[in-house]
Amino acid sequence: MQAWQVHENGEPSEVMRLQEVERPTPGDGQVLLKVRAANINFPDVLMCRGHYQVRPPLPFTPGVEICGETEDGRRVIANPVLPYGGFAEYAVADAAALLPAPDALDDAETAALHIGYQTGWFGLHRRAGLQAGETLLVHAAAGGVGSAAVQLGKAAGATVIGVVGGADKAAVARELGCDVVVDRRAEDVVGAVKEATGGRGVDVVYDPVGGEAYTQSTKVVAFEGRIVVVGFASGTIPSPALNHALVKNYSILGLHWGLYATKNPRLILDCHRQLTELAAKGAIKPLVSERVPLAEAAAAVQRVGDGVTTGRVTVVPKGAEA
Repeated sequence: MQAWQVHENGEPSEVMRLQEVERPTPGDGQVLLKVRAANINFPDVLMCRGHYQVRPPLPFTPGVEICGETEDGRRVIANPVLPYGGFAEYAVADAAALLPAPDALDDAETAALHIGYQTGWFGLHRRAGLQAGETLLVHAAAGGVGSAAVQLGKAAGATVIGVVGGADKAAVARELGCDVVVDRRAEDVVGAVKEATGGRGVDVVYDPVGGEAYTQSTKVVAFEGRIVVVGFASGTIPSPALNHALVKNYSILGLHWGLYATKNPRLILDCHRQLTELAAKGAIKPLVSERVPLAEAAAAVQRVGDGVTTGRVTVVPKGAEA
């Protein structure tokens, strides 16, 4: 089969190589899946660079989220077990962790439903307790992680403010349903958010960016507001001033979604059922901006790493339907 492999750490476009390799052999409790579509996530970029908290042994195949097909023809959502990731024609996954693919979504959309939407659901509902009528601020609202949070926020009845970088991304954020869109390249984020909220600020911040975005969040979070720290796509990890959290009376909430798989996997199943119901109603639908063939996966992973994409970019191996 064909698979992209990383033999040394570096930029994805430089270290990912498309090679002919043997199909992986599943271990105990594992299954071999035909990859119908593989979604590109920022952790794939970080793993290529050697900067992720999980460091699979070299060589490895990136791709942590797929829509796969079992031997008996069932469409499933899976997180491949590295080093046999999803940017290949076949991948390996734990049988107990497979989730049924929603009938309402095609293969590429299904591949993009899991990590970003689960992260959004846990962040907004379990960690931040977002309520209907509250105001939600989403950084990088047109990106893969942010776009999921925007849709989930709207589905929950919140007013959503999306922060983006550039006019093209602003247009995408509006299409996603943001009530207010702030272009950080053309506007003062803090001033624009305060104006949009009448000076009150926002109840919940969803931050997958870190760096300056986090600093802006602390200036616009409302009394008893909650800042959900999801990631650091900016490359800069903030050092919060806890005295500021004290005097403004807001909460800083960390979210590492992957921990639920070991700490409380039942919650992942419950979340998937709710996401499936939302998809069936049309309340959520992953924004797949690009569907690329397997041969173009490295370039696509690089674009995600460079921050120039919107929504989700999905790899569709030859012969798979998307």
